[in-house]
Amino acid sequence: MPSVVGLLEQHELAARRRVDGLREEADRVQAELATAEQEWLEWTIARERVGAVLSAPGGDSADAVAAERPGSAGTEVQASPPLVVKARSQVPVWREGLAQTALSADYQRILAVLTDRIRLGQGPLTCQEMASFFGMDVVPAKVEGLRSKAKRLVARGWLAETAPGRFTLARGVSGPGDGS
Repeated sequence: MPSVVGLLEQHELAARRRVDGLREEADRVQAELATAEQEWLEWTIARERVGAVLSAPGGDSADAVAAERPGSAGTEVQASPPLVVKARSQVPVWREGLAQTALSADYQRILAVLTDRIRLGQGPLTCQEMASFFGMDVVPAKVEGLRSKAKRLVARGWLAETAPGRFTLARGVSGPGDGS
C-alpha cells in the first residue's frame, strides 16, 4: 500500500503538470489574440478608408476612381480630400489638455470608476472588480474585454498598471470634465 505522502506527491505532480500545460496554452492563446486584434484593426482601417473613398464628394464612386486615375481621357487629376477618421473605438495617446471626451463611452467609464477610487482614497482596481462595478457578469469573456481596454489605455498613457492586473489613473490624468 502506497504512503499517504507518496499519493499526495503524485497528485501534486499531476496538478503542477496540468498548470504548466494550461499556462503554455494561455500563452499561445494570448499570442493568437494579439495577432487577431492586429488583423481586426487593419481590417477596420481598410473599411474606413474604403468608406472615405466611396463617399468622396462629386458623386459616383466609379467617377471618383476614374477622376483620380492619371491619364484618364477628358478628366482632370484631382487631389483627394484628407481622410477624417472618426472611429470612436480608437484611443488617442494621452497628452496634457486632452479631454476624456476624446475616448469612447466604455473607456470613459473605466476612467470614471478609477477617478472615483482615487477621490475616495482607495487603491487600484482589477478588471474583475471593474466588471462588478459596471454590473457585468464576472465571466472570463467580459473580464478579458475590460482587460483589453485597460491595457490599451495603459499603452496610450491614460492608465498605469501598478501591479500585474491592477489599474489606476496615470500620473497627470485627472477625472472627467477636468480636460486632462
